[in-house]
Amino acid sequence: MARYHGPKGRVNRRLGTLVYESAGAAKALDRRSDNPPGMHIRGRRLSNWGKASAEKQKIKHYYGLLEKQLRRYYHLVKSKKGNTGEQLLSMCERRLDNVIRRAGLTKTRPQARQGIVHGHFFVNGIKVTSPSYSLRPGDVISIRPNEAIYNLYKGAAENSSTTIPDWITFDNEGLRVTMVGLPGASDFSLPVEVNIVVEFLAR
Repeated sequence: MARYHGPKGRVNRRLGTLVYESAGAAKALDRRSDNPPGMHIRGRRLSNWGKASAEKQKIKHYYGLLEKQLRRYYHLVKSKKGNTGEQLLSMCERRLDNVIRRAGLTKTRPQARQGIVHGHFFVNGIKVTSPSYSLRPGDVISIRPNEAIYNLYKGAAENSSTTIPDWITFDNEGLRVTMVGLPGASDFSLPVEVNIVVEFLAR
């Protein structure tokens, strides 16, 4: 999913939620949310396997994960104390591309990934080019010292309507994002039944 270049509106309609946030994909969902793509599927009920698979696809498309990455996250959290599903989503939320998106520096996660790969962002003063970089409390994201890059993200931040979650803070003038805590169950931005995904991955 990290390299998905297909019709994003179609994915939104199939999964019934806004996993891709571009204007065209959002319009496709609003206009035809009750009409999934494909032929002869109206009224079809998903099996338990189909429902679990669809919920898994939501996570993969929304956070830009490959199957291997999602399963690696699951294996990292499955032996930890607490709710495995919540810890799985917490790992997804702490990805660098997701934090940049949730701070309002970009409109979509693909845009955030593109900026990271191009070297636009630093973490604790060190350039990071991996969108999957996992942040920890105390980490600070900053913009590469370049006027054109600064103006690009400054404009995006000023035009953003994003609600910044409590576990990160954003300095609008310096364009610095600080992770001050860990995301909890009430902070997850994706509506997904994660527990059935955990059961699916445990098979």
